[in-house]
Amino acid sequence: MPRVERRAQLLDSALEVFVAQGYHAAAMDDIAERAGVSKPVLYQHFPGKLELYLALLANSCDQIIDKCRAALSSTDDNKERVARTVEAFYDYVASESGAFRLVFESDLTSEPAVSEQIDRVTSECADMIAEVIREDTGLPDPASRLLAVSLVGMAQVSSRFWLEEDGDLSQADAAALVAGLAWRGIRGYPRAE
Repeated sequence: MPRVERRAQLLDSALEVFVAQGYHAAAMDDIAERAGVSKPVLYQHFPGKLELYLALLANSCDQIIDKCRAALSSTDDNKERVARTVEAFYDYVASESGAFRLVFESDLTSEPAVSEQIDRVTSECADMIAEVIREDTGLPDPASRLLAVSLVGMAQVSSRFWLEEDGDLSQADAAALVAGLAWRGIRGYPRAE
């Protein structure tokens, strides 16, 4: 198998193991077995469990950041931007891969390289949203950023709560409800002339 394909296969297998077991309980033996390779093959691609986890985490963080970017750039209508950004978080959390657990529920947040990646999600998504708020409202950078972080937090926490709650709300209804709340708040900051 070509190196790039083998790496992707190993990452897919590792994702399944880390999501199911968490970092500490996962073993390189389990990952190699899931991938159908020997441990030496696994170690040819990743020098250790932490490096493998960090590669997966970086991919997972990139996914939600890219979804946020796509949502914001998909329209110039701010009400739609809010809805699509909230939907992006709900889609990410509802994904069958469970990759969101690496980002939002990691059992390794005491590791600086892990917490840096996790913080990157909030920071980069908030930066993109803050730019829109700043351009539209003329609010100063600190105010725009605080509002943006609040919106990211609302989408991230509510989507995880919705998934764990297993209630009567569909994903679409839950995302629309939270987007409505966010829009009612953020629209109170009128566009600058």
